[in-house]
Amino acid sequence: MKVFQLTAEPRTNLGKKAAKALREENKIPVVLNGGAIVELPYAGTLKAGEKIVEIGNGKGLITTDLLVNSDAVRKLVYTPDIFAIELSINGEKRMAILKDLQFHPVKDTILHIDLLEVKEDKPVVIEVPVKLEGHAEGVKAGGKLTLSMKKLKVRAPYTAIPERLVINVDNLGLGKTLQVGDIHIDGLELVNAKNAVVCAVQLTRAARGAAAAN
Repeated sequence: MKVFQLTAEPRTNLGKKAAKALREENKIPVVLNGGAIVELPYAGTLKAGEKIVEIGNGKGLITTDLLVNSDAVRKLVYTPDIFAIELSINGEKRMAILKDLQFHPVKDTILHIDLLEVKEDKPVVIEVPVKLEGHAEGVKAGGKLTLSMKKLKVRAPYTAIPERLVINVDNLGLGKTLQVGDIHIDGLELVNAKNAVVCAVQLTRAARGAAAAN
């Protein structure tokens, strides 16, 4: 994946009123999830913006509240591309991926961003855009190639995840479908339902007429 560099600041003033005030300053509240799991009660020292979310069994998860400038995330959000995000927080570098976005229901502005911290040795699940390549046999016979799933969910360390999943359709015949279970990419696990249709060559009216004539 490409790397997107983003500067963030710790956010210590929480709550709805504080978040509204931030947005009026062209800033967006962010939560960085995926931090360390710790024993409770926690005896360590938390950094600015960090808090502990109880997850049960006497354990807690360290998350970090941040804020970013709206203009700084436009090329991260308004794009079909996926990125590994290099966060700079008070000079400290941390890697993350985009997990969720909340938009204003009317203005369509970004209200909140959820990030997930990632490590090179820990698999994550992320949606990767699909790109079809080749000239399907079914298209040569008069069919129409359709893409049903523009993105597929992939599980792998973030360093192994490509920008695109390139799928060759040369052997896809007329009236045939390509399902998730038919796709195998070294180093990646596809986690969508195996019988989900990724693409298909549909019979067109011309193709049906040609078949009837034969």
